[in-house]
Amino acid sequence: MERSRKCELLVELVLAGDQTAYGKIYEETVDDVYKTVHFLMDHKSDIDDVVQEIYLQAYGRLKTFDLNRNFRPWLIGIAVRQVRAYRRKRWTHLRIARKAEQYKALVEEDFSHRIVDKVSNRQLLISINQLSFKLRQVVILRYLHDYSQEEIADSLNIPIGTVKSRVNAALKKLRQSEMDVNIFFKKVGNIQ
Repeated sequence: MERSRKCELLVELVLAGDQTAYGKIYEETVDDVYKTVHFLMDHKSDIDDVVQEIYLQAYGRLKTFDLNRNFRPWLIGIAVRQVRAYRRKRWTHLRIARKAEQYKALVEEDFSHRIVDKVSNRQLLISINQLSFKLRQVVILRYLHDYSQEEIADSLNIPIGTVKSRVNAALKKLRQSEMDVNIFFKKVGNIQ
């Protein structure tokens, strides 16, 4: 059974009153949601709280879910909006604390080995994390989750043209970042 269709069938079961079906939805989707949140959030210590809020919000909105749509992009759309709300809230309430945390060395869980077939270059991960939030979210959805431009537009509630321009801008910045790193290493090599 196709992964996506399985989720839609589980949603139907939840709406019909099956209390265990939502747990199965969670098991089917938590890796994608967790990866998305991990790549979009700067403060990794709050990931679990945000993921929990995403699933609470999704459960509350299941009655409004259109069964003709794909569930995963719908859920990832909720995840992106929840991360955006988290970022806005954190910026508003903890602006000064955020600047102080930039200087601390945090130990982060590195699960990049689980997605080595998708993102295998550490420098690329660093460059992606330096992109603005708007650009980073389309890169994550496009290249980590392999979403089509239409699915990204649907998830983020933005026009497809905006998706295209953001992907283009992100790729341009990533290419420039790669060229800057190569120039740096050539200069260092000439010094020796």
